[in-house]
Amino acid sequence: MNEILTHLLTGKDNKTHDIGRWTWLIGFVAIICIAIYEVMQAQHISLTELAEALGLVSGAGGAATMMKKDAEPQ
Repeated sequence: MNEILTHLLTGKDNKTHDIGRWTWLIGFVAIICIAIYEVMQAQHISLTELAEALGLVSGAGGAATMMKKDAEPQ
């Protein structure tokens, strides 16, 4: 599991941690946690809003990773 996270959260060299990928992961986890909290407190959640939020975070994270691909250490 640790090796998988290392590959996901580091750059091309698999040594340098990538702040863009970390914020992508933190944003994704935050949305899931907030959704769980809403279900626990209010007993309902809008699946449309959840899908929108997850889609925005995924799209923004992917775009940010692609924009800076040339600046990563080799």
